[in-house]
Amino acid sequence: MGRRHFGAALALAVLLPSSGWAECAKAVPPDPATRPTKPPLPAKPACLDAKGGCPGWEAYTFNDAVKAYNGQIAAYRPLADAYVKALNAYVKASADYAQCEVKALQ
Repeated sequence: MGRRHFGAALALAVLLPSSGWAECAKAVPPDPATRPTKPPLPAKPACLDAKGGCPGWEAYTFNDAVKAYNGQIAAYRPLADAYVKALNAYVKASADYAQCEVKALQ
């Protein structure tokens, strides 16, 4: 009878996690809603590639659009960098989780 209880206890010990084992922390991806949207490039006027070039007003309009884009991209860059940092943290957390699970199997 003692062997039967020992076998059942051994089976439970193998199947149930020990209270001494820490549960592996699951990786949480960054919220896709926080992914910044890259501003679109300004439309390049066809006259820019033409042999005669663009008339002054069209060149100035395009130049203004480029300046506005540069301002938008300057605001976008730190947001993109922060999102990339969050993605890299997620990759690291995923690897840490996998290693924890591997160690739990050993």
